[in-house]
Amino acid sequence: MKKLPKTNACRLLDKAGIAYELVPYTVDPDDLSAPHIASQLGEDIASVYKTLVLTGDRTGYFVCVLPGDKEVDLKKAAQISGNKKAEMIPMKDLLSVTGYIRGGCTAIGLKKPFPVYLQQEAASLPFFYVSAGQRGLQLKLDPREYIGFTSATVGNFISE
Repeated sequence: MKKLPKTNACRLLDKAGIAYELVPYTVDPDDLSAPHIASQLGEDIASVYKTLVLTGDRTGYFVCVLPGDKEVDLKKAAQISGNKKAEMIPMKDLLSVTGYIRGGCTAIGLKKPFPVYLQQEAASLPFFYVSAGQRGLQLKLDPREYIGFTSATVGNFISE
């Protein structure tokens, strides 16, 4: 079995003493979607979360982590983050703002710490998956540990 590379996110979790499992999957450059990743992992999409970076008119950048098959409601995201308006950051800015590329963005180990918001359903899961900070690798961990580590605010910001 090939040893999996440790990402920056893994090193930070190790340092904090947080248990996780590093789970590889096959990357399809034409389909970086969470449903594709869930099928690669053989997991229910409800446990595979995506990390989106937004910007608010008052607070600047913030991160929303939500089930892979859901869409962020920009009004709700603005409200939960203390903004009047919020929008997704342009894809071309993702690497310079976060240090991560599309399909490999995680709230763990961002270039600068931004407020993190986690969709409330995650809190009741025994585990969930988020990007390990690199395409082809997911972290499987306890959402409560994730909330503690990222200081995430739990709430509802998905489109109904």
